[in-house]
Amino acid sequence: MPILDMPVEKLKEYTGTNPKPDDFDLYWERALAELDGTDPDPEWIPADFKAPSADCYDLYYTGVRNARIHAKVLVPKVHKDKMPALVNFHGYTGNCGNWTDKLSYAGAGFVTAAMDCRGQGGRSEDTGQVKGNTMHGHIIRGLDDEPDNLLMRNIFLDAAELARILMDMPDVDADKVGVFGVSQGGGLSLACAALEPRIARAAVQYPFLSDYRRVWELDMAQNAYEELQSYFKFFDPLHEREEEVYRRLGYIDVHNLAPRIRGKVQMAVTLMDNICPPSTQFAAYNAITAPKELQIYPDFGHEFLPGQEDRAFRFLMEMLEG
Repeated sequence: MPILDMPVEKLKEYTGTNPKPDDFDLYWERALAELDGTDPDPEWIPADFKAPSADCYDLYYTGVRNARIHAKVLVPKVHKDKMPALVNFHGYTGNCGNWTDKLSYAGAGFVTAAMDCRGQGGRSEDTGQVKGNTMHGHIIRGLDDEPDNLLMRNIFLDAAELARILMDMPDVDADKVGVFGVSQGGGLSLACAALEPRIARAAVQYPFLSDYRRVWELDMAQNAYEELQSYFKFFDPLHEREEEVYRRLGYIDVHNLAPRIRGKVQMAVTLMDNICPPSTQFAAYNAITAPKELQIYPDFGHEFLPGQEDRAFRFLMEMLEG
């Protein structure tokens, strides 16, 4: 078969290139302590959209740094016992999408939420206020400031906070909460499952936000990862700070967070993906020590994967069997 990155046998052994900072665990302990000290103050606003199977709400809650985060939430109208729940995360620069996208899961009995990432295409606030470059994207936002001010850190914490809000709902079974997403949504699903270890299942397709240095080494720092290249061109053209930059990006690298995941993971990887290179996807998958399953799509890139959404649905429905 054609090879974009490295042979499948090598991909299955690949453990990543981007460094993990020595204080990585302390960094995330400090971040989670900040989240613990943040009152989410959730506000549930009945949505204009109506559906026969679910009550629909615009949820606003407070994330770290006092940003109000928006999510769409659908609550099944009919249920006998405590309900399972799901959180969906969208692709890079996008938003939480239409209500109709979530109705299949709500109709199956899941409380279903979809988050707008702060500062991207939805209705969440971005309180920002970082030093340095904010051009061409969110991966590098805060890179010239203190590591605690990396924007992606705060988005990861927003994801975990939304899962916690669902888990605290009186009609939700906190042991049956899952996450799912594609590209950035896949990366955020992994980050959420890592930072909120009660997440029972994660269904992920070709995750973004993994193994940044590998992307650059493959000369694929373009499209979604363009900001890596633009950062060096504008702010470190001789790569004098290269080691420092990639070490700092290691705080928000999901392949470094993946070993913290405790729930079961289903991941689909694409071998012709020139946006999220295959090795970066495998770096995250291979780092997961929890139960996991893998689907490999040899001929596909960053695109719709036939059958995968149905496979993810069945995988997440298995939570109802336990």
